[in-house]
Amino acid sequence: MAVTRLSRRHRASLLGGVQIVALWLGVAHQAQAAETAVVQEILDGKELYIDQRQARVKDKANSPQQLSTRDSRGQILFNGGAVGRLNRFSQLRLGSSCFLVDRGQVLVSGKQNGCTRSARLSVRGTNYVVEVNESGESEISVLEGSVEVETLRDGEPTGAPKSILEAGQRLRLSPLGLVLSLLKLEAGDYERILSGPLFRDYQLPLPGLDALRAHLESRFPGLNLLPLPSLPLPSLPTPPTPSFGIPRLF
Repeated sequence: MAVTRLSRRHRASLLGGVQIVALWLGVAHQAQAAETAVVQEILDGKELYIDQRQARVKDKANSPQQLSTRDSRGQILFNGGAVGRLNRFSQLRLGSSCFLVDRGQVLVSGKQNGCTRSARLSVRGTNYVVEVNESGESEISVLEGSVEVETLRDGEPTGAPKSILEAGQRLRLSPLGLVLSLLKLEAGDYERILSGPLFRDYQLPLPGLDALRAHLESRFPGLNLLPLPSLPLPSLPTPPTPSFGIPRLF
């Protein structure tokens, strides 16, 4: 019987993947566990999936199931009360104490920890965006609140001190957990995010929307970056048209 020998590189890659999954499943509990998530909205079609099954509104995913989108967007409610929004072509997997973003872009509003393959994110209630591109780089943008970031390499902490990302900061990490950039979010950055696919057309509110609005009003006074939703005006009844009798001349 032929025995396939794995190269040292392949063995290291396999071991790294196992370590990442083990770490993701066993991260110390610091926020409400993302054991379940309920689909609340699906936009731009019906291409939101739980594992390989097409999902519908009110469907529930359980850890360690995977939620993914194709050419659609969607909103989910975590069992701890936080809300997540998946952009098109995004994928996350529910875990025991954080969700793992494999690709795409996810907005989180509320008390919900997140993970990528190069970072572990601990929050205490905030609004932030996680994005993982095709090359495996991670980008964390804190819109409001703060996020504690622990960098990872092959599923293990790199040993670098944990850092705190404050509101208005964007951190970019390599697949190996190396810091590539730390930038400040300007008014134009907020405008692009708030008018983009993670906010546009959704009907259900975010739990952290008021805190986000208060932060924006404080940091950018005079700029209406997150306007209050317009309420439909009540329809007024049409008064009946009075009828007048026309006297007969003959």
